[in-house]
Amino acid sequence: MNNDYQDFIKKVYKKTGIDLSCYKEAQMKRRLTSLYEKKGFKNFQQFFDAMEMDQTVLNEFLDRMTINVSEFYRNGKRWEVLKNKIIPQLLAKSKRLKVWSAACSTGEEPYTIAMVLSHFMPLSQIKILATDIDENVIKRAKIGIYPERSLAEVPEDIKRKFFTKEGLFYKVNDEVKRTVTFKKHNLLADPFESNFDLIVCRNVLIYFTEDAKEILYKKFSAALKPGGILFVGSTEQIFNPHLYGLKSEDTFFYRKI
Repeated sequence: MNNDYQDFIKKVYKKTGIDLSCYKEAQMKRRLTSLYEKKGFKNFQQFFDAMEMDQTVLNEFLDRMTINVSEFYRNGKRWEVLKNKIIPQLLAKSKRLKVWSAACSTGEEPYTIAMVLSHFMPLSQIKILATDIDENVIKRAKIGIYPERSLAEVPEDIKRKFFTKEGLFYKVNDEVKRTVTFKKHNLLADPFESNFDLIVCRNVLIYFTEDAKEILYKKFSAALKPGGILFVGSTEQIFNPHLYGLKSEDTFFYRKI
């Protein structure tokens, strides 16, 4: 059975460029097994054959793999720190910030960054790069329509200012959407741009192996300009930031030395 999964890893890598061996095996295997069993397949071989034949099955695999649990202002206290402490420090050095939301899922995170930055400058001056490995979530992010539960942590004034209620859903206003450029990007395989003032990558690294995490911390550090900030999720503390040329600036914020 284990060989079945190892073969699957190789075939998926060849087909999509996604290296499943960089993800924690037990977790990913469990998640994918429950998906293929639900679809009526008996093993990873059958599952992969179906992915070859049917784009819908491939899309479902990508969707399951990319763990799309996202919401606006997730862990609100950290966004307060970003707004009250980190951004003022960055703006003291540079009036135009280069910002990247890495593994942005369905777009809540980059749109939140835009809303936070709007306290300091007009939306027309804000430019954010947002990337994800999954084209499906990027499509959903570009549409910018979200269920009420995604907005649970959004402050009321922000909700009124930047969203329009449409039935049971909320639509992000176009001027916020225009601040974000979405692109497909594989964190483990693709090169990173450089000279970022702020990189936000939250609640993604927990799914990677320790080796893959180390590679990513090095790549993120190299992509930041000196004094730039990496903002990670609330289960993703970096225990030896100095190994990557970083130092702790606040809880879950790391500055490039």
